[in-house]
Amino acid sequence: MFPERFSNLPAYAFPRLRALLDHHAPGGDVVHMTIGEPKHAFPAWVADIIAENAAGFGRYPPNDGTPELLDAIAGYFGRRFGVSLDAATQVMALNGTREGLYNAAMALCPEEVRGKRPVVLMPNPFYQVYMIAAISVGAEPVFVPATEATGHLPDYTGLAPELLDRVAIAYVCSPSNPQGAVADEAYWRELIALAEKHDFRIFADECYCEIYRDTPPPGAMQIARQMGADPERVVVFHSLSKRSNLPGLRSGFVAGGPDCIARIRQLRAYSGAPLPLPIQIASARVWGCDEHVAENRSLYQEKYAIADEIFGGVPGYAGPEAGFFLWLPAGNGEEAALKAWTETGVRVLPGAYLGRDVDGVNPAQEFIRVALVAPKEEMQRGLIRLRDCLYD
Repeated sequence: MFPERFSNLPAYAFPRLRALLDHHAPGGDVVHMTIGEPKHAFPAWVADIIAENAAGFGRYPPNDGTPELLDAIAGYFGRRFGVSLDAATQVMALNGTREGLYNAAMALCPEEVRGKRPVVLMPNPFYQVYMIAAISVGAEPVFVPATEATGHLPDYTGLAPELLDRVAIAYVCSPSNPQGAVADEAYWRELIALAEKHDFRIFADECYCEIYRDTPPPGAMQIARQMGADPERVVVFHSLSKRSNLPGLRSGFVAGGPDCIARIRQLRAYSGAPLPLPIQIASARVWGCDEHVAENRSLYQEKYAIADEIFGGVPGYAGPEAGFFLWLPAGNGEEAALKAWTETGVRVLPGAYLGRDVDGVNPAQEFIRVALVAPKEEMQRGLIRLRDCLYD
């Protein structure tokens, strides 16, 4: 016997992509532009720190994070957002933020909201762990379109009051994956006020917050503090994967009110997988360094300029405000991805694989997602091929 709650899940995005493309020969030398796996260099001293502390692999690591790591995270958060966190009670290290985005729902979503089944809100398209977290806790996932009409962010304020009264958690990704949209101060203020009114929590996925064009995206907790909101209202998630080009380190953190973090820590004590001690030691050093982050950002800013030049004449093109994906209109995303692969060898992801059908409509159906992570010359070559194949 198997659980029915997962029985109607489609295949995950990348197995679906392999099924679509892999039985066709590429139309040129392959350029991978599907997975958001950073390819810029990470700080060279990270490997040295891990090697110097390799004996720590022989010890069970602290589940919540070493005091040094938590202090470094709190220091980063204060520098970046101007928010003072109590490292001992408001921060927990994560084995990658996907773990945190899932387990926070397990720890914080109630069985009922006002006597009814809870609702978990999420943008559509979305990072797929949001949906799995909602299903796992027995909540009703509600997919809210994040389209050009809504600034590529979900408009939760437009939902019916009776639905909002059942909401336990609202996921928001800013800068957004896949569209690269940024929730500005006005957006956060409106959403936080809505959460205060209807008494739900905001889970802010801010993993792309250090990759942007000009202006640093504001943080959800930063705005909540300015508003004097309930300190338990917002839970934020961050990662070294994008900020520091260290996706394989699997190092991130969750921060929030003391009650929320205490509950997440309690659950993780039973079910979590803490970061190995040498990884925690290296992570503390990385969170404490901002220089390499600025250098990394400048590389992406160069890539934005290249993408804007190549696609500037394409109808409907809008360069991302932040993050490292292009969200390109392509008529039918699957057909476009297959055409690009078979005619050019460029591998991109159909947008529909990141969305969900609601009333027969998937708001991501007409798009492809293109990752700007390859070396600059390779990326430029891939983008030119895409433009010439799909838009000329």
